[in-house]
Order: sequence, then C-alpha cells, then structure tokens
Amino acid sequence: MITAPEARAPGHAGAPASDLRLAVVQQTLAWGEPAANRAAFTKWLAPLAGATDLVLLPEMFTTGFSMEAARLAETMDGPSVAWLRETAARLGAVVAGSLIIDDDGCRNRFVWARPDGTLAWYDKRHLFRMAREHEHYVAGRERRVLEVRGWRVLAQVCYDLRFPVFARNRGDYDLAAYVANWPAARRYAWVTLLRARAIENLCFVAGVNRIGTDGRGIEYAGDTAVLDPLGAPLVDCGAAPAVTAVTLSSVALREHRTRFPAYLDADEFRLG
Repeated sequence: MITAPEARAPGHAGAPASDLRLAVVQQTLAWGEPAANRAAFTKWLAPLAGATDLVLLPEMFTTGFSMEAARLAETMDGPSVAWLRETAARLGAVVAGSLIIDDDGCRNRFVWARPDGTLAWYDKRHLFRMAREHEHYVAGRERRVLEVRGWRVLAQVCYDLRFPVFARNRGDYDLAAYVANWPAARRYAWVTLLRARAIENLCFVAGVNRIGTDGRGIEYAGDTAVLDPLGAPLVDCGAAPAVTAVTLSSVALREHRTRFPAYLDADEFRLG
C-alpha cells in the first residue's frame, strides 16, 4: 500500500517525546548498476537490524547522479522500491534515499519506506541546472515533512541545500535530512551550508553524501555529517566508507529551543 505523507501540527518550541536512533550510510556507488548497488547496500546495512529507527542513503543510491533518466528510471512498483520496503521490514526501521522514478515523467524521488510496507516520498524541487538535471527530470512542487517515532523530518535532496527559504523551519520539523551526490570540488559549500541550516532552523541536520568517482569522472569527498541545533558535528564521516549510527536527543533539542527561541523573531513569509 502507498500512503501520502502527513505532518503533525507545528510546535517550534517543543520536541519529540523520545530520542531517535539514526544511521547514515556513506559509500561509493556502482555507476548505473541498480542490482549491484542494492546488493552492496544489503550487505552494508545488515548489522543495523533492530538497532536503529531511521537509515539514510545517498541521492540516487541505485545509479549514481545520472542524466540517463529515461534508461535508468524505475516505477514505484519496481525492484528498487521493493528492495527499500523489504529492507525496512528486515531492519525494523524507516529506510530512505533518492532514486530515479518514472511517475508522469522522470523524477529524482526521495523515497521513505516504513517497516510496515507503506511509503511516502518527496520529489526534488531544485534541479541542478549546471548538470542539466532540469532537462531530464520533472521538478517537485510540494515540501514534505515525514514522521518517524514522533520526529518530524524534512526531506531534501542535494541542490535543495542551497535554498534556505524552501527549508525554513515553520515549526513543523525537528530534523532536516539531505541526501546527496555533492562533488568534492564544492565540498566547502556542503560543509558550510549544512551547519547553517541547523543553526538557523533550530534543528538537527543529517547530510548524507557518497564517496568515490562516478562514471563521468566526478569525484566525491563524502563529508557525511549529523549536526546538532548549534551546528556542532555529532558525526563526521570524512572521506572514508562508513555506516555510522548516532542517537539524537529530544531533551537537547527541547532545551535549545527553549533557551534560544530565535524563531519568535523570524520574518513571516509565504512560498508562491
């Protein structure tokens, strides 16, 4: 069954009732080979069974960041979404990452698979024109906040990180999750903007990137990180392969929002 995502009512000063066990996965990707990537992630994720609530994979984790959308796209009934569902059930956790989906046009879709088999998703809104992504994919329009164990999670994909208005916390999320294929040539921007999003939005931020070199010769430095609401790193994977788990503290989030309620002075706005 496929279900649409829903967000809880806003509560900026509050926080979830319990902690969240989060795992981030930073690995190289086989270029344009979904079956090989699914097999590799199955092996890498096996130790997480029963030990985490949410697992985040990179952008286009089955193919690498490819503009061969028409050739590589799958449907929501295809093998990679089925794999996400099976993996979520096996781990007892939500498993999420983006992949190429054909749904009234090709989309760079962040798919959120729950252990009970239901799905939610977010289609990347900001398409990376410098790689001509906008010529091969349909941009999403809707902002999505998804929920796991009472934590509200803003789903974002790579280039979305450069657009803070779209990600502005309206009191509706606790964790911003960025899945990416962010090249090493712009790693300073990646590291800097992840910290900015955490600080300005009074939230935890997870940025999950790949490593290695893709089929176009583009290098990726990783720098997968989980940041607290002060922008301080709880996880910093550097450039090494990693499957790293961390616990996000609901108490720390609540205390920071109570002690430093900058959201009370934020400017009101509305997206067109």
